[in-house]
Amino acid sequence: MEIKILGTGCVNSNKLEANTKRAIHETGLHIHVEMVTDFDGICSFGVVKTPALVIDGKVVVGGRVADCEEIKAIVNGFK
Repeated sequence: MEIKILGTGCVNSNKLEANTKRAIHETGLHIHVEMVTDFDGICSFGVVKTPALVIDGKVVVGGRVADCEEIKAIVNGFK
């Protein structure tokens, strides 16, 4: 499973990254979370509002900070 956080390094993208890492840890999975901050990288996913959460190339949350429980549910749906 590949997980990316799309964002500019702002407070919200950092919060989404922290929530994602916590959710991954709580599920017991060992998945690397990559932060994509460059504009071209973000646009390549068709995202116009950050932060966004991408799992296996699919944008699953965009324009908001998902909480840990929501992220765990999303990740469990991809397993």
